[in-house]
Amino acid sequence: MILAGGIGSRFWPVSTPERPKQLLPLASADPLIADTVARATSLAPAERIRILAGAHLVAPFKTALPDFPTDSYLVEPAVRGTCPVLTWAAWEVSRKDPDAVMVSLHSDHLIRPLEGFVETVAHAAHLAATEGFLCTIGVEPDRVETGYGPIQPGAPLPLPGEGHAFRVAAFHEKPDAETARRYVDQGYLWNTGIFVWKASVFLDEVRRHAPEVADCLPLLESDGPEAFFQAVPVCVVDRAVMERSDRVACVRAAFTWDDVGSWEALHRTGTRDAAGNVVLGSARSVDASGNVVYSEDGEVVLFGVDDLVVVRTAQRTMVLPRSRAADLKTLLTALGEST
Repeated sequence: MILAGGIGSRFWPVSTPERPKQLLPLASADPLIADTVARATSLAPAERIRILAGAHLVAPFKTALPDFPTDSYLVEPAVRGTCPVLTWAAWEVSRKDPDAVMVSLHSDHLIRPLEGFVETVAHAAHLAATEGFLCTIGVEPDRVETGYGPIQPGAPLPLPGEGHAFRVAAFHEKPDAETARRYVDQGYLWNTGIFVWKASVFLDEVRRHAPEVADCLPLLESDGPEAFFQAVPVCVVDRAVMERSDRVACVRAAFTWDDVGSWEALHRTGTRDAAGNVVLGSARSVDASGNVVYSEDGEVVLFGVDDLVVVRTAQRTMVLPRSRAADLKTLLTALGEST
């Protein structure tokens, strides 16, 4: 299951409701959604992969994924957050095979190497299938980061081979810088939001811990997805199920990971020139360093400036300090732009 809703407003003005960041080439020469589908096909054949998204995104996704089966989209009737849509997905899976293991991926992750990803998911699938755990995948921090939710490790769990897993003692909210530094020192992991579970077990945990969602489940059987999505409240799976369940495990990732969440993320993940500039599109720089440039329309020239984000489209040019990139929603609110 590939979660591909949302617009990625922190990549404005390139990312818009009509062309969200999943359709942008931010991690490779291909759109993020194509990278994610390619990653998913390393786990299962294309006919067992589903993309979860709104109806307005299906046509552009089909253009970006010409070889992907056209009947492999689960179209969300309304935006209700990750818990309702994953509950619907698990219900669809369990109807076909109650013992099936379901993997939930996001469409905006950068993961390397692929072999480490496949190995890690296989370990999580083992715990899900044999022990009935709801598994998340945690990544070893490589910096102090306030934008990710930390996972507190609990008791270790046995895994075959080189895998490392543990029960989750607690999930924590995104911390301030001082708390994030302490979490790194204490061995906490970043929560990637990649989940692995048996569909039937996940539905059991929804019924146990998320009655606001479970109460709407009969509508899927009697009236279908549209009625379910009209009735169910907005909620995220992390809070509604994962933080409440006592059957949650974490597998330590054998890969590096970034969620490509903002323009600043491109400076971490992109290819830098000798002066530390990351350029997507056409740009030249003289006596300029540490900049991120994205140009869709013409050439950008930088001279004597450092640590900027410069974005040029046919309609707009935006310039801001890299240090403010994560705060882009403040700008959009001031401009009255829809997110």
